Amino acid sequence: MENNSKILLTIDDMADRLTVKKSWLYRKTMDKGPGSIPRVRLGKYLRFVESDVMEWLKNNQDSR
Repeated sequence: MENNSKILLTIDDMADRLTVKKSWLYRKTMDKGPGSIPRVRLGKYLRFVESDVMEWLKNNQDSR
């Protein structure tokens, strides 16, 4: 990991920051492959690095 100070956010925290419903975020985590939303799986738990998600969003804003 290149930056040990990155904080992992819960699905609730990330949904709040994106101002989207948790269900939308959960659906995005089901996508697989190189264009999928960046996430970290800790057992059954999902976590997100805000800067990674914001970069993904910027790069995929035209995708629907």
